Amino acid sequence: MNSVQTRSAERALSGGTWLIVCGAMLYSILTVTPLMSKHTAEEWDWTAPILPLVVDAAVVIVVKLDDVLARLGAHGGRWPITLRWMTGLMTLALNTADSALKKDLVGVAVHSVAPLLLIVTAETSLSYRRAIARAVAALEAEQKAERERRERAARERAEQARAEAREEREHAAQLAREQREHEARLSREAAEREERRRREEREARERAEAAEREARERREREREQREQERLTLEQQARQRAEAEQRERAEQAERERREREERAARERAALLERGPAEDKLLEGEARRIVAAAFEANLSVRQAAELCGWSVGWVSQRYAEHRDPGTGGAELAIAGN
Repeated sequence: MNSVQTRSAERALSGGTWLIVCGAMLYSILTVTPLMSKHTAEEWDWTAPILPLVVDAAVVIVVKLDDVLARLGAHGGRWPITLRWMTGLMTLALNTADSALKKDLVGVAVHSVAPLLLIVTAETSLSYRRAIARAVAALEAEQKAERERRERAARERAEQARAEAREEREHAAQLAREQREHEARLSREAAEREERRRREEREARERAEAAEREARERREREREQREQERLTLEQQARQRAEAEQRERAEQAERERREREERAARERAALLERGPAEDKLLEGEARRIVAAAFEANLSVRQAAELCGWSVGWVSQRYAEHRDPGTGGAELAIAGN
């Protein structure tokens, strides 16, 4: 059983003991007060509950102090035992006196239950507490011995570890000395090899630098020659590109003028036809309207040239003025 279970048992014992004590006190006050009222002068009736309260207070003191002494593992001597039994017997006598005077054996038995239970509970709880205290002390002693054993084992392991560490340090120091001597020998050999290597590298570097200078001079001459050829080629390519660009521009300008002249001739031809005698086909009418729009003719003049209505020509003019709006209106009309 661990300390948590022990404390739980002590709390259960203490709670049960105080519950029984409180119940017995309340029952004793309710039972003894009428008896004391009968055997007290009328002007002193109000003192009737004092005696059971005094006796029950002594019970409370005994139970509480026994609890404390049991927790401390101490013993109060003969007087606590005398007080405990005296208060118990007084409580028993006061609770059964009225029934005994009436020769009511059943009443005596019934009213003796609470005092007897209080007496036995006080003795039993004291025994339980002492037993628990002894068990806790034994458990603590066992735990202390276990802690001492673990500490002793830990000290022995620490001592052994220190001895092993000391041996390891000595062995490591010896190895370090040998390692330093070996490293010094290797350093001397490495220094000699490094000196030979640097001498060989210096000679090789000098030869490489001479070869590099010759190669650099040769590459420089070749680069200058290639640069000169590149500049010549770029100049020729630039001249050809400029000539081709001028030719394309001139060709585009000629084609633009030809288109404009052709479009002007077509518009003039369409406009020179005069008013249409009848309604022309839609495609031809559209071309005439487009020519009239370009020539800034009025809607009525365009309508006379194509033979269509003024409203239809107005819609075509709107299309030419605002291609987006005219296209949308044309789509709605087609739908």
